Amino acid sequence: MGAPAKRPLWRRVLRGLGVVLVLLVLGVVVAGFVMHEPRPEGGRVGPEAETHAHALLTAVDGDAWDRTGALRWNFAGRQAHLWDKARNFARVRWDDVEVLLRLHDQSGRVTVGGNAVSGDRARELREQAYAHWINDSFWLNPVVKLFDEGTTRALVRQEDGSDALLLSYASGGLTPGDAYLWIGEPSEPPRAWKMWVSILPVGGIECTWDRWQTLSTGAKVSTKHDCGLFVLELTDVAGAEDVRALEGDDPFASLE
Repeated sequence: MGAPAKRPLWRRVLRGLGVVLVLLVLGVVVAGFVMHEPRPEGGRVGPEAETHAHALLTAVDGDAWDRTGALRWNFAGRQAHLWDKARNFARVRWDDVEVLLRLHDQSGRVTVGGNAVSGDRARELREQAYAHWINDSFWLNPVVKLFDEGTTRALVRQEDGSDALLLSYASGGLTPGDAYLWIGEPSEPPRAWKMWVSILPVGGIECTWDRWQTLSTGAKVSTKHDCGLFVLELTDVAGAEDVRALEGDDPFASLE
């Protein structure tokens, strides 16, 4: 009998790649189990937690945030935002798309390459723009959302004996049920948080809150977040009492 025929090279290569892919997937799964941290349970609720939360809000000047009527920033080089906070409008730009949104009902105007878009395509882009805005604005300064409706606050004792504030969202945004553990002295802007969020399969991922910037209104926002697996940077960050002071005109005139 002759020697058995060899399998074609392409089959051997694919088989080898398949083995590598399986090993990579297993590695990611194992790393996920190693990195995963259970969400804290049984934190201390009550006056002490409320005092801690109010101190954090003071540290980022929550009153100045309330006076800030408009903000502009670029999120991680992906989306460019203009938020008319006073009138609840937003402009979101990415690639050649521009969406002007009424945030209360996600209606508005859509252009692609400077041309108006309508129908289902416009609706899809408005939904995408709103999802961008929900996520990207949250990374500016969610400390100011500590007392939003549907939130609960609890103190969790850390290994070093300090307290961290666990904020849980029962409602709101696009991902109710998420929770964040704010780390740092309550008299200072937070230095980090740990996340338990539905979009991430691993719980307890820690992100820094660095490069705090004071806007012209006095409000403070963080512009760099090192999460280990990824880094988010916010650039072109500015704020003002109203959108005209920030932009020089009114980009949302057509929405009124």
